[in-house]
Amino acid sequence: MHCKEYFAHESAIIDEGCRIGPGTKIWHFSHIMSNSILGENCNIGQNVVVSPQVVLGRNVKVQNNVSIYTGVICEDDVFLGPSMVFTNVTNPRSAVNRKSEYARTLVKHGASIGANATIVCGHDIGRFAFIGAGAVVTKTVPDYALVVGNPARRIGWMSEYGQRLHFVEGKATCSESGEEYVLEEGVVRKNKA
Repeated sequence: MHCKEYFAHESAIIDEGCRIGPGTKIWHFSHIMSNSILGENCNIGQNVVVSPQVVLGRNVKVQNNVSIYTGVICEDDVFLGPSMVFTNVTNPRSAVNRKSEYARTLVKHGASIGANATIVCGHDIGRFAFIGAGAVVTKTVPDYALVVGNPARRIGWMSEYGQRLHFVEGKATCSESGEEYVLEEGVVRKNKA
């Protein structure tokens, strides 16, 4: 299926009621379900499921074999690594319908989630946070945090360019961009000065 606004491979399935932004690409065997919203310039890899009412911002990159379940919202510039997993119910049972209990998970602007990571529902991922491959996130992740392991724990901080920040007396500089960051009372922010 080709469209002037976006590209979808002929094997992709796009249900009625979806809104898909210009420049978005949807690859082989992916399914975009009803009433989901995909912003402009997204890239949806092979074998991806976007469930009903999911919202993806602009320039979201979804790698192969990712299922994005109802309740998930990804802001602009989010990266979802290969085979990472979202959940949307904390106590699922096959014989018990819990569709009215879907929990919301917000992945904030610029966050990256590594391959095979699991995000337990109801825990937001902060701006420019970096979730290491295979991590299991069981609590909210702060802005710029680098978390790894099972359960995921913060082991450091990352810049907006994805470089590790090394704070000395509350200040750090990104090795790639030269931008300065400030760490105060456990909160990282980019220095605007």
